[in-house]
Amino acid sequence: MCYAKLFIVSLSASLVLIGCAKDKPKAKVVYVDDRVPQLARAESGPTESIGFAAPAATFLGPMPTGVAVSRSNRMFVCYPRWGDPVAYTVAEVRDGKAAAFPILQINKLNLERAGETFVSVQSVYVDDLDRLWVLDTGSINFGPVTPGGSKLIAYDLKTDKEVKRITFPSEVVKSVTYLNDVRFDLKRGAEGMAFITDSSARGENGIIVVDLASGRSWRRLDKHPSTLPEEKFVPTVEGKPFMARQPGQPDAYVTIGADGIAITPDGKTLYYCPLAGRHLYSVSVDALADPNSSDEQVAATVKDLGEREFASDGLECDHRGRLYLTDYENDAIRRRTADGKYEIVAQDSRMIWPDSMSFGPDGALYFTANQLNRQPTYHYGKDLRKQPYVVFRVYPEGGATPTAMAD
Repeated sequence: MCYAKLFIVSLSASLVLIGCAKDKPKAKVVYVDDRVPQLARAESGPTESIGFAAPAATFLGPMPTGVAVSRSNRMFVCYPRWGDPVAYTVAEVRDGKAAAFPILQINKLNLERAGETFVSVQSVYVDDLDRLWVLDTGSINFGPVTPGGSKLIAYDLKTDKEVKRITFPSEVVKSVTYLNDVRFDLKRGAEGMAFITDSSARGENGIIVVDLASGRSWRRLDKHPSTLPEEKFVPTVEGKPFMARQPGQPDAYVTIGADGIAITPDGKTLYYCPLAGRHLYSVSVDALADPNSSDEQVAATVKDLGEREFASDGLECDHRGRLYLTDYENDAIRRRTADGKYEIVAQDSRMIWPDSMSFGPDGALYFTANQLNRQPTYHYGKDLRKQPYVVFRVYPEGGATPTAMAD
């Protein structure tokens, strides 16, 4: 019997200074067939799921956060500069290798040219026009934003050339801002609009709105209770309380605010949630997109969709408008049903901290599992991560048969 081959990519990085030539990751390709056994579900928590997650790619070296898959199945990942040596902060998994995208030069850290190069990319996203958007935080390891470093850049994937660049004024991206995730509604205005979560751990949370045609941007729901972390929130991850733990300091609550974000296909509703919390919220996109709307007017359209039994990092909507949520407390991907309940799409004890999600052209859902909770920040300076990191793939309709996306 003939079996199709699956690429598993392994990256390793030398422990040298960030941006040095010797820090370029080396890739090793291993070919395996599609008989790779399905991963076992977690032993604790819910046991019924719709699909089964399988690795699409594995990575050694810096931990990835974002993943994006294009119409032609090109896969992109990003590595924020959170302390790991990072040679390039945006990469494409191509021919079994992870290569700097669009070129190595723009990925090299150069804070004196922060406006012209990538500082630290948190999120990558492919829009409905098959353009790759790169969201640069402008922040190294959650520190102050480097002047001119925060930006949103689009690349035409037919040419891999930059076609749009958005920069932000200081009243929109503050010194403590952390640009986390981005979604688009291309049906609004001349060229569409972007919506970005500010997940800053310093209480300056909100949603940033961008008019793509003019480049104008504004903040909404600034310090609104729905964008802030829940007070004294302690989730349970891998069976243990998840808190910041530094040597010689008392344990501290994780205070990351608005993080996950998703927009329904009709462009009417934007979902969001703080990472530190179990409440899910929605807000009117019409209200957000109106630059003349006040924060109070936007806030009047916010809906608290209730407390869940789990906390989430990333969110995404499918072509039917169904909302998918990562569940970092239970190593799972969930889907919200019409009656407000949550069904399990995939669950596995090796899906440690599912982070960002992206739909592929055949209906497969890709997501990163990067063991964020095992970083030294949460374990008194000890790095408990066990590589490789994984981009998983699951078919939400069940089994391993691709389900075509509707136009």
